[in-house]
Amino acid sequence: MRLILRKDIDQLGEAGDVVDVSDGYGMNYLLPNNLALHASTGNVKISQHEKLLREAQVQAAKRDAEESASKFSNIKLEFHLKAGPDGRLFGSLTNRMIEEELAKLGIQIDRKKIILEEPIKKVGVFEIPIRLHEDVRPIVSVNVLQDEAEEQNEVEDSEQEEQLVGSEDGEGPADSEEKPVDSAKTDTETE
Repeated sequence: MRLILRKDIDQLGEAGDVVDVSDGYGMNYLLPNNLALHASTGNVKISQHEKLLREAQVQAAKRDAEESASKFSNIKLEFHLKAGPDGRLFGSLTNRMIEEELAKLGIQIDRKKIILEEPIKKVGVFEIPIRLHEDVRPIVSVNVLQDEAEEQNEVEDSEQEEQLVGSEDGEGPADSEEKPVDSAKTDTETE
C-alpha cells in the first residue's frame, strides 16, 4: 500500500514522504490516526505543496531564531546560592531559576528550551546552551557563587571549632571541673 505521510514517523519517514507499507499497518494504524493519506495523484500534489510550505516555515523560524540569538551574545548570569565548604550547593540551580533571571533582563524564554542535562549542584562557571531552533543554540554564561553571608558563617564556625579544640587540650575551663563519682554505681559494680 502506497501512502503519503502527514507526520514524521520514526523508522518510516518524514511528513510528505511517499512510502510503501503493509496493508494492515496502513489500514489499521496510519490511516485511522490521520498519520497518512492514500497516495493518489491529487494527494501527491497537495503533499508536495504542503512540504514546500513547511520548508518555508522552517526557514522563517530559523531566521527568527538567529535574530533572537543576538540577544544572548553577551549575557552573563550570576547566582549567589548557599553552598558547603567543598563548593557543593545546598539544593541546585535549575532551568527555572535561569528562566526567571533571563526574564529580569527582559528576555522571555520557555524553560524547556534551556538545556541542562542535570541541575547544577556546585559552585563554578557554566556554559548553558539555549535551544531556539534545531540549528540555532546560543550560549549563556552562568556563574554560580557561594552566598557571601554563608561564607562569613563558615569562617565564624571554623574559628569557633578552633577555640573548642584549644579548650579540650587543657587550656580552657573544661579540664578544671571534675565529675563526682556516683558511689551507688561503684558499689553495685563490685558485687
